[in-house]
Amino acid sequence: MDPTIHTHALERAAAAPMLERTLAWGAVNSGTGNLAGLTTMAGLLADAAAALPGEVALVEAAPEEIVDGDGRVGSIRRGQHLHVAVRTQAPVQILLTGHMDTVYPADHPFQSHRVLPDGRINGPGLADMKGGLAIMLGALDGVEASPLRERIGYELIVNSDEETGSHGSAALIARAAQGKRAALTFEPATTPEGRLAGARPGSGNLSIVVEGRSAHAGRNPEDGRNAIVAASDLALRLARAAGPRLSVNPARIDGGGPNNVVPAHAVLRVNLRPHTPADEARARALIDAAVAMVAAEHEVAITCHGGFARPPKPLEEQADRLFALVRDCGRELDLAIDWAPSGGVCDGNNIAACGVPVIDTMGARGGAIHSAEEYLIPESLPERARLATLVMLRLAEGA
Repeated sequence: MDPTIHTHALERAAAAPMLERTLAWGAVNSGTGNLAGLTTMAGLLADAAAALPGEVALVEAAPEEIVDGDGRVGSIRRGQHLHVAVRTQAPVQILLTGHMDTVYPADHPFQSHRVLPDGRINGPGLADMKGGLAIMLGALDGVEASPLRERIGYELIVNSDEETGSHGSAALIARAAQGKRAALTFEPATTPEGRLAGARPGSGNLSIVVEGRSAHAGRNPEDGRNAIVAASDLALRLARAAGPRLSVNPARIDGGGPNNVVPAHAVLRVNLRPHTPADEARARALIDAAVAMVAAEHEVAITCHGGFARPPKPLEEQADRLFALVRDCGRELDLAIDWAPSGGVCDGNNIAACGVPVIDTMGARGGAIHSAEEYLIPESLPERARLATLVMLRLAEGA
């Protein structure tokens, strides 16, 4: 189809104050643990979203379980999530998601932006994903300028805890995904050229508490049950199970004490990334078997906390069709769109697990995310806003 029939909507999307918003929002530290910064960020986003013709709300996060270095289980508070609902009775319902948190805590030295000689902008969270949030709102400005707007209803969720696994927002996202024809998530493109993420593995994060028995390391070590040794044995057993369809990363062991005491407590932290739901099932069985064997052989008690918060996201038929639609919209706008598997995970994993086709890298082009070299390519803001607007309008037309 000729995209000129949507010229006004596309121009409206591209004209949104995306760069100004991105830089202003990037100046607010909103590391996942910085509740004051997240409160400020949520207020700014709510103000920007108030221009949309729907209900804007800030939603409290569900409590997130944590396990400290001594194996004690508690909970942690996360920031509020932004939720917007527009035209919930419209025939075409779409979910749009993003996150306001970054990986840079309040005491991180990377706190301001600078323009690089080639025009890129180096700054914390500009690509991941405050630029994406600006694109999302710009695209919705475009939709609202189209006569097709009455055919499109949408829910918008910007959560505050994506970088740590969305434990406090997963239920909110799952509820919002119900009944949606498609979803767009505004994570940054996977390459500076704009590639989309296709299939993604799942991700499980476990805190495995090992309880042994203390004893004097010289007088009667045989009476002790060394939790550090048991945790290390478990880490090795899990690591040996890694392969092309399952990555396993034992990341840390907490515990221990004086050299003359057999350690009675240890906590093993491990990340597992299965490629498909069947691989996740095998990983769960592997964990259960390894825990049982180590507990029996070392005579220790083992308790697992955490789990697979990000389900695998294989590409299925509905998702293939949505990717093809985005590619075709890109062609209409003279953008070359392709996609490839990604090793990362995001809220797109959770949305796909609800049976909703999702493109989860509709955000800015940039690079070096999660580092002090993170950068945004500013010309990608209007480019990607136009793309997202056209995709939603094509969905409204029945694509």
